[in-house]
Amino acid sequence: MTRVRVFIVLALALGAGGVFAFATYRYVGQPAPTTAMKTKAVVVAAADLELGRALTPDDVQIVQYPEGSVPDGSFMAADGLMGRGVISPIVRNEPILSGKLATIEAGAGLPPIIPPGMRAVSVRVNDVVGVAGYVLPGTRVDVVATLTPTLNQTDVTSKVVLTNVQVLTSGTKIEQTGGDKGKPVEVSVVTLLVDPSQAERLALASTEGKIQLALRNPLDTGAPATAGVRPAVLLAYGAQTAPAPVRRARSTTSSPAAAAPVVPSAPTVEIIRGDKRTQEVVRQE
Repeated sequence: MTRVRVFIVLALALGAGGVFAFATYRYVGQPAPTTAMKTKAVVVAAADLELGRALTPDDVQIVQYPEGSVPDGSFMAADGLMGRGVISPIVRNEPILSGKLATIEAGAGLPPIIPPGMRAVSVRVNDVVGVAGYVLPGTRVDVVATLTPTLNQTDVTSKVVLTNVQVLTSGTKIEQTGGDKGKPVEVSVVTLLVDPSQAERLALASTEGKIQLALRNPLDTGAPATAGVRPAVLLAYGAQTAPAPVRRARSTTSSPAAAAPVVPSAPTVEIIRGDKRTQEVVRQE
């Protein structure tokens, strides 16, 4: 009788466990209820867009963004974007924002990139002036001018006339992108971003003398004042003073007197007396 009760209890436990297990499996296996997420159309870049580029239909595409994650200043349609210039680099799949595009009237190319109040001035360079081709768009340079303020050639002066100037273009290239970034580029013209007063100084330096570009570290924002250098100062800079001729001290000992003329000695005669020897001078009369 006891065994029967045990079997009955065991059977009931197994049955109840199986029912609960099956119910749990059915509950977990059912797909979770989904709620429809509201989205909004946003215009994004179909490829990397460099500075100065005019947008074309191939440059943009429309994707669906969560309605609560749409960036401010984005566009829902590509109408009105065609032909507008890019004034800040845009990477692929990045939403196109109004702050990264020039106005419709500004057009494309270099002009819309120039900030208000600034000017773009181009100067002719060579391999030396252009720092062996490492003056690339986005780098910063100092401008060193060498000219003669007077007709006297000895007054030739070299001085830093502009500091921490941004390079806008190198040749006709506005931005260095892709695999050639940071590599030297042979160009004959470099365009600098300056204010009107700096533009005057740069124009005078390039027409009245010669200019040299000095490449800067972009993290170095200092502008130490320099007095300029002239040939006389340049040649004297770091020169060591010629050692004064060493004067030999005169000997305190007097130089030997001139040798007196040798006077021939008088003839002598040796006289031997026993074990004694004497010399007698023979006087000549």
